[in-house]
Amino acid sequence: MAEVNPDIWVDQYGDYLFRYAKSRLRNANAAEEVVQETFLAGVRYSEQFAGRGSERGWLMGILKRKIVDHIRVRMKHNKATSYEDEHDPSEQLFDANGNWKSGAINWSPSPGQQIEMEELQALVQDCMQSLPENQAAVFVLSVMEELDSDDICRELEITPANMWVRMHRARVGLAKCVGAKWHVGEEAKQHVK
Repeated sequence: MAEVNPDIWVDQYGDYLFRYAKSRLRNANAAEEVVQETFLAGVRYSEQFAGRGSERGWLMGILKRKIVDHIRVRMKHNKATSYEDEHDPSEQLFDANGNWKSGAINWSPSPGQQIEMEELQALVQDCMQSLPENQAAVFVLSVMEELDSDDICRELEITPANMWVRMHRARVGLAKCVGAKWHVGEEAKQHVK
């Protein structure tokens, strides 16, 4: 069994864990809360740290579970929230299987354009703020936390059909927001109209 050193966690890992949590939860207070819960759980279960990986990786695993728990609890309290999109541009953006149509929007900068990628990531994070909470929760759990559909449905206590509707709406909402704010060529703009 490996030895952990909780005295250094806040200084060495606090900022990293906070940034990760904030990118997923879209709220600084919630991010602080889950990071604190992560540190408490790390202290409480320190004997379970086997030392096969880094302390930071072990804490990250705890944090990811705390984020999922936080989203699940938040969604239980917000079940009444409903969002209906009046105009569904999905036919312009996605094919019948839910994949992006070629040429719908050119999101990806070339590999050598790191600054553009960072700007795009910041824009996506900003656009995540405009999504209704139930859609953002499904998107975060699926795309960012890479949970499978069954786990997402179990965590949020929703049906698979409801999960896919929320995911679809989240994708459309993000596509509309990013498409409106991101510098795209005239050809891509014509596809979005």
